[in-house]
Amino acid sequence: MQQTSAELLRAMPVYWRLGAEDQERLAGVSRVRSYERGEQIFEEGAPSDFFYTIAAGRVKIFKMTPSGKDVILEIFGVGDPFGAVAVYESRPYPASAVALEETTCLLIPRDEFFRLLETHPSLVRGLLLGFTHRLVELANRIAELSGGRVEPRLARLFLKLGDDLGSSARGGTFVPLALSRQELADMTGTTIETCIRIMSRWGKDEIVRTEKDGFVLTDRKALEMLSLN
Repeated sequence: MQQTSAELLRAMPVYWRLGAEDQERLAGVSRVRSYERGEQIFEEGAPSDFFYTIAAGRVKIFKMTPSGKDVILEIFGVGDPFGAVAVYESRPYPASAVALEETTCLLIPRDEFFRLLETHPSLVRGLLLGFTHRLVELANRIAELSGGRVEPRLARLFLKLGDDLGSSARGGTFVPLALSRQELADMTGTTIETCIRIMSRWGKDEIVRTEKDGFVLTDRKALEMLSLN
């Protein structure tokens, strides 16, 4: 049985700083929607009619290059908000969003959301506190993936994917996400040639094994050591 907007909202840390009455007000204008794996949530350039918070599943945020190639910008998981900046700035979504697996989101319509903010100042304060805390967490995650040498950045990316998406299977931690070498390079700010060299070496050293439908982290301790360099 699908949970109600109120139940989902109360379970999400980003909304915990709202008072009970403000939670009910926000739940009253929100809606719940489920997406199948691979289903598009919104398209780059579409009007930002809603902002979203993930209740279950994973979402890929990506942009398409002029040549038609997808460049992954971020992978969000349970509790993560997305689409909010476009809503706040009343501009089209700057990237596209697709469900990586069966996903449930809480959708808050832009117009109703702004009407609530105008009439209930306590809602503004509670949301600012909740979103600021979450944005700091996200900024720290991005900083971890973008600073220092390439190999530690790639190690941190795989550790993050293992924590967010992984399950114990196939002789290690299986990450069911088939990313190309170019996508891995884009996500860590390096060249495809460097990524190929590192992944080839890790495969030979039995640190990360590439499979058709994802990756197996076969030596997590080695990745943890590499991430600290």
